[in-house]
Amino acid sequence: MKPLSVHVIGTCSETTLTNETAHGICGARLPRQGEPVRVSRGSLAEGSSPGGTRTTPGPAAARLAARRVLRTARAVLAHRVDEALRSDVLFCEELARQVADFTLEGGKRMRPRLLWWGMRSCGAAETAAALRLGVALELIQSCALIHDDVMDRSRLRRGKPAVHIGLAERAGLSPDSERGFVFGTSAAVLAGDLALAWADDTVAETVLSAVQRRRIGALWRAMRTEMVAGQYLDLRGQVSGESSVAQALRTACLKSASYSVERPLALGAALAGADERTTDALRSAGRCAGIAFQLRDDLLGVFGDPGLTGKPSGDDIREGKPTYLLAVARRWAEAAGDEQALALLGRVTGNADLTEEDLADVRGVLEVTGVRAHVERKAERLHDHAVRRLGQAVDVDAHGGRQLLGLLRTVSGERTGHSPTAGETRGRGSGAADVSSALIAAEGGRAG
Repeated sequence: MKPLSVHVIGTCSETTLTNETAHGICGARLPRQGEPVRVSRGSLAEGSSPGGTRTTPGPAAARLAARRVLRTARAVLAHRVDEALRSDVLFCEELARQVADFTLEGGKRMRPRLLWWGMRSCGAAETAAALRLGVALELIQSCALIHDDVMDRSRLRRGKPAVHIGLAERAGLSPDSERGFVFGTSAAVLAGDLALAWADDTVAETVLSAVQRRRIGALWRAMRTEMVAGQYLDLRGQVSGESSVAQALRTACLKSASYSVERPLALGAALAGADERTTDALRSAGRCAGIAFQLRDDLLGVFGDPGLTGKPSGDDIREGKPTYLLAVARRWAEAAGDEQALALLGRVTGNADLTEEDLADVRGVLEVTGVRAHVERKAERLHDHAVRRLGQAVDVDAHGGRQLLGLLRTVSGERTGHSPTAGETRGRGSGAADVSSALIAAEGGRAG
């Protein structure tokens, strides 16, 4: 099968919950587990109107779902913090509350939203179980981010001190001192572990039918393992200083696509009792969208405006990240016998002292050789396939399908100049053919 080919990078912006969105919702009664969520006349449920006729879901429905996730998160985490307080006051105040605050502050809530609209697009009614599983996804994301910042030695997260930096400072230590560094990073490992434990507890305590529990349990276990596997491959690539194109794609699939998009959609399908064909199509759509996001993120890491991306340009290069972008650049340089490009890539990859001049040289190589355009085309094709596969799974004009379509377009990025159409998305399509697996295989690796 020939490698996939795609075009122009688009934006990967996502709707962020604001303080105003979250304000004033804590006083409402939280639905009991298993109880359908009811809304007041002033806040209509998704897809309904005062007369009882179904309407196309709109932005108000999306905001309502996000508010419910945040409200549920506050209730769940208040219970967890109360449990921690009964264990020890110091542990509760200095560690457990930090985990709860970190989970509630910032973030785009994309995984819970994908789960929610994945469930709704399959025709299921609103349930508190979906909200609780959304909170569990937020907690496992907290675990991943806290541990990532320790491994990457990042000082900032969401514009604030990273958890390991904050823990050292709260203990009266300088995070730059040896003692402060050891304490902060060690305590942050415990904080991440606590977030993961809370995530598992939240899943275990969610009321589900026997069939739902079997399906969701299997998905949850696979997702946890894939998250760790992706992070390990990322670390291993940094140590080795090189990564094949296929391995770079595999890392992107495990670290980003599966854990962030594919599995949340599968959890929503499992809650809805979706059949195998629908679930497979949703998973394929999520995997393609997730890989497209990661490829675009790799490009933004080199070519993006720090003022817009919120992170310095070239960080992936400085840290020696095994990105698909750099893997393709090395392979193409080797195939062309371009010793100058190979020498440059070897010198700058993993170089913490990377200068702006070095970064400009790397950009020049990526532009002149066509690597940048190649990666943009890959992301574009994956974006289009994600939209197409979604249309094979659900009706994008009913049952929340339009909301889910919007989310996948946000994740994978829109085509510059115009949006991909959904007019051709209905039908059986390729069925078992998974573009992300075919892409890995085409790049010289195993189809996973």
